[in-house]
Amino acid sequence: MHRSAYIFLLLTTLLWGGNSVAGKLAVDHVSPMTLVFLRWVLAVAIMLPIGWKTIQKDWPVVRKHWLVLAALGASGFTLFNTIFYTALNYTTAINVSIEQAAMPILIIVANFVFFRLRVNWAQIVGVVLTIAGVILTACHGDPRRLLTLELNFGDAIMLVAVFLYSGYSVGLRLKPVMHWQSLMLALSVAALITSLPFFLWEIAAGKVIVPDARGWTVIVYTAIGASVISQIFYIRGNELIGANRAGLFINLVPIFGTLLSVLIVGETFQLYQAMALVLVLGGIGLAEYSGRKAAK
Repeated sequence: MHRSAYIFLLLTTLLWGGNSVAGKLAVDHVSPMTLVFLRWVLAVAIMLPIGWKTIQKDWPVVRKHWLVLAALGASGFTLFNTIFYTALNYTTAINVSIEQAAMPILIIVANFVFFRLRVNWAQIVGVVLTIAGVILTACHGDPRRLLTLELNFGDAIMLVAVFLYSGYSVGLRLKPVMHWQSLMLALSVAALITSLPFFLWEIAAGKVIVPDARGWTVIVYTAIGASVISQIFYIRGNELIGANRAGLFINLVPIFGTLLSVLIVGETFQLYQAMALVLVLGGIGLAEYSGRKAAK
């Protein structure tokens, strides 16, 4: 069971690491809100034939728990990605990848606050180390920026996205019992509906960038890889080992995202980013080790 969860979560983080690069490649080739909307149009088109029969059987469950499903789809799929792609217009794919490593820590904290899932001293030390790494990334290696509030706008709003997805991960504990195909289709439809107002705003504001060939390539990748496949794997991983343990695997996102950013986008790997990675991975590794021992 655990081995299957590890495979699901490994593939999830690889696809999410690629999503950081895809979002950076989308800049000036498709506007953020248009990307999010078209991503979920395509995702729903993919999931409809897959989940149509199961969602008909699960419809009483969907109707009873529609508010929970809508909240999960809006927070984890629509709002997270809207902020995520907007942030990539102002900061690097490497920074966005590393900042996502705060998610496992926030998940642990939220699970303790709302569900009284306890943590031990080693996990607390891991929390401190990971937060230090995220702060180092957000202030671009110069902690003095925190004193003058000179944070990069992209880094600042990305931290908001991190809080949203952490809330989504914890909120998966509240999802109703239903077939995974029905769940993914319901969440995708919720994401599509809630992304429409953002798309319409972008049109009204005259900020739409109609996707070109590269833009459509990014849309296809994010719909299939970063939406349908990765979200199914992440949900399944959560079911098998729980949100705390599954959330810790997000520490692999900065590894994959950083490597792919250097290889594909050609970004420069800075010393402060390497230091942040060491802090983030060391902190999460310590928390994961101690959490694994506690689960035995």
